[in-house]
Amino acid sequence: MGKFTFIDLFAGIGGFRMALERNGGKCIGFSEINNDAIEYYCRNYNEDKSENFGDITKIKSLPNHDILVGGVPCQSWSIAGRNLGFDDDRGQLWNDTIYLLNQSRPKAFIFENVKGLTDPRNKTALQYILNRIKEAGYSADYFVINSADYGVPQNRVRVYIIGFSDENNFNVFKINHQYSQSKATLADVLGIKRNENNQEGIETDLFGSPISRAKMSLSTTNGFNDYFLFNDLRNGHSTIHSWDILETTPHQKEICLTLLKNRRKSKYGNLDGNPLSLQHFQEIMPNVTQNDIDDLIEKEILKPENYLFKISDYSNENLTKEETIIVSKVKKNIINIDELKADRKFKINKIDIQKTINLLLGKRVLECIEIRYDFKNTKISTGLFGVNRIFLPTSDIFPTLVASDTNDFI
Repeated sequence: MGKFTFIDLFAGIGGFRMALERNGGKCIGFSEINNDAIEYYCRNYNEDKSENFGDITKIKSLPNHDILVGGVPCQSWSIAGRNLGFDDDRGQLWNDTIYLLNQSRPKAFIFENVKGLTDPRNKTALQYILNRIKEAGYSADYFVINSADYGVPQNRVRVYIIGFSDENNFNVFKINHQYSQSKATLADVLGIKRNENNQEGIETDLFGSPISRAKMSLSTTNGFNDYFLFNDLRNGHSTIHSWDILETTPHQKEICLTLLKNRRKSKYGNLDGNPLSLQHFQEIMPNVTQNDIDDLIEKEILKPENYLFKISDYSNENLTKEETIIVSKVKKNIINIDELKADRKFKINKIDIQKTINLLLGKRVLECIEIRYDFKNTKISTGLFGVNRIFLPTSDIFPTLVASDTNDFI
């Protein structure tokens, strides 16, 4: 590929830039708003912060360039982001991106997003994006690609929307589907030689010990992870929970495991994970007391959650718009917080459910009639005590990275 210039939107720490510079590209500017990302981007490429165009929503024009690239924020189209799409402000950044494409008229562009953008539920949104690109005078299509197929030790399935201002260039463009024959491992990247079992056909676990056939039947490989997962919402041979780290009694561990095994059952609520009341615990473990629960709260393993509310007489004149929306969800004089969390209206209108509930409790419009208990660490991506996973060098493949503030360690 010959020399060309490019602009790096939603630059992060510079993944797109690394690939393009290795293929003869010259970056003439980037756009990023996260301060930490800006700091490391400039360190990685010895770049001056003055080259940052800043917030894309405030950019009116771009200098001439050959290729425009960017990983448009993906949370709006991901499962983790609840698939809000264009209902989320981050989904609207596609319009800002296409505006700059139309304004700057580069020869080509590459935009990256999560695979969720191609899901059937987002079909209308994807077609809207492609139509806007076509209206801007570009021939484009989307391609679903997994980086693991190209020798990268990471399972990262993404959709790439690629387009050209010259239709002839688009017609001859092809994605290279000659996949790498061997999968890269984390050990390959780190330059570490893996221990091999001398007996042919015997698979070993992450410590090199033979795995029995019974254990191997858990999955198509061996059912084992090459990392330790710090998490209270999952269970497995390599999962470390907060009650494994903190000093807890066997009885307290049993209470935690009871919650872990039952919180996703539909009988306790409509969400993917539901808190349990003391009565629920006692139906499963009759010897559980309120003091047992309180001790786990004090250890910061469990947390209490106001769950059911009874509504009292009130006047609309004394309520804010957000509070009025909350009380409108009453059924048989009861408000269930599960139903509030599942209602897209609150996410779209950016209503803080818990804060609004607390205000209504303070005004005595609501009265809590049931308290439930859940794990304090209820986000899978946040891990425990700032640690998400510890990867061993023998890991076959590094998993998909997510947008989170936690750390993975090797």
